[in-house]
Amino acid sequence: MTVSAHSNPLVEAPTPQPDAPTDADTTESTESAASPGSPSRSAEAPLPKRAWFPVAGAMIAVAWGGNEFTPLLVMYRETSNFSQVTVNGLLAAYVVGIIPALLIGGPLSDLLGRRPLLLPAAPLSLAGSFLLSIAPNEPLIIALGRVLCGMALGLVMAVGSTWITELITSAGGDPASGARKASLCLTAGFLVGAGIASVLAQWGPWPTHTAYILHMLLTLLTAAWILHTPETRQPSRGDVKTTILELRVRDMLEMLHIPAAAHKRFLRVVVPVAPWVFGCAGAAYALLPQLLSESAGNAPIAFSGLMTVITLGCGVAVQMLGRLVDTHKSARASALSMFVITVGAILGAFAAHSLSLPLGIAAAATMGAGYGLALVAGLSEVQRIAGERELAGLTAVYYSISYTGFFIPMAFSALAPYIGFTALFSIGSFLALVCLINVILAWRAHLPGTRR
Repeated sequence: MTVSAHSNPLVEAPTPQPDAPTDADTTESTESAASPGSPSRSAEAPLPKRAWFPVAGAMIAVAWGGNEFTPLLVMYRETSNFSQVTVNGLLAAYVVGIIPALLIGGPLSDLLGRRPLLLPAAPLSLAGSFLLSIAPNEPLIIALGRVLCGMALGLVMAVGSTWITELITSAGGDPASGARKASLCLTAGFLVGAGIASVLAQWGPWPTHTAYILHMLLTLLTAAWILHTPETRQPSRGDVKTTILELRVRDMLEMLHIPAAAHKRFLRVVVPVAPWVFGCAGAAYALLPQLLSESAGNAPIAFSGLMTVITLGCGVAVQMLGRLVDTHKSARASALSMFVITVGAILGAFAAHSLSLPLGIAAAATMGAGYGLALVAGLSEVQRIAGERELAGLTAVYYSISYTGFFIPMAFSALAPYIGFTALFSIGSFLALVCLINVILAWRAHLPGTRR
């Protein structure tokens, strides 16, 4: 793996004093004290502890836009007469936007600063929702809207996660909490967006439009909020315009070189688990609701939203306990996540065979817990492996690998006519078990250090 970035060093700041500076004062001192190409916080002017809130708001809003489409797959099958392969392909289409934005956005933010790269996320997400709202029967336009939503999501995942970590660190907080808070923001946005979209599509007016209009309004609010967030990474050439004009081919090639991606711990533990993060989540809230739609009576769209909320709700709940499970001494969190995912895939096989709503809900809850554990475990491993210099770049690589799991629902839908969903979930549980064994065998292998 040769993709990479030069992530900025996180600056340890003293505990904020009672007379903490205001946001405006902090921003002014930031700009005057920072040197080009370095973290822009001054040790004498720690940030307010809530300085990361606007970035969190942007991450929630963009994640909302990325996942509001998911519970509507049943609606598109019914109202637009799309095939199961088509709707699951449209679900995965935003991965086409996510991966380039992840791989380029994170490293580029190290050269230009965090804010210039995160500001376009809200307009891209808004444009994506606009396209989704105007052409419910046109798969190509929907696909383009999904790609735009994916680009926005890729930016907030790569840049937003790093920015939150830096803001928390500069306020005197625990750097390790940045990964957990960033993953919680993403999951919260995924959850709330899907839940509200399904309710509006099932019982609200203009079912193919209302959810997207609401999201567009939300992105406008969060875009305005983030404008005054303190910068934590100054442009490498002094200002954004000069940095862009002086950007050389060599600089761009260096952005795509991440030595930490070749770390043995990353390849042995993180990479095998990463696709399961969104693979099991996608199976839980994209495949199972479609399989069980006839069992859901007169509210199949609302049931799809319920399955999404259950999946992601369990993911949120588990992430809150992630700090207790994760440790720098072993692969305990990764192993536990793969065990839970294996159990969830087995329950999914039984649900696909029996078309039982209780079994389907149990499978979604279990796979949601596995998703949450795997996400926290992966981000924590990445933070320890990358250290401070390559954090943005390795985070981008990790998310890019994890999002390939969103092609699993489409692959299952394409293969199901030949071998059936029960067999596919059974195969998935076997592969998850193999991955679990691999992680256990690498329990303490290639540990990057003792930093938690």
